[in-house]
Amino acid sequence: MIKRVVDFFGDEVYASQRRRLFYLALVLIVVADFLVPREHAEYLWDQLPGWSAVYGFLSCVLLIFVSKFLGHQGGLMRREDYYD
Repeated sequence: MIKRVVDFFGDEVYASQRRRLFYLALVLIVVADFLVPREHAEYLWDQLPGWSAVYGFLSCVLLIFVSKFLGHQGGLMRREDYYD
């Protein structure tokens, strides 16, 4: 069983199926956010359907770009043979 899961996520043969599965999961998350009642939202943006998904996606992208910038421009990254 685990071999089939590892092959599915690691083999390029299943790339299109994997991509469709991930897009389906994203769509289901956004649709599920429309079904959540919003009567007790404290802030205006909490009342917007899909806000949690958009905020999570943008935060993840920002985290990636900031870490790449710190690694390459900030001098945190070293050559592969730095410690040799």
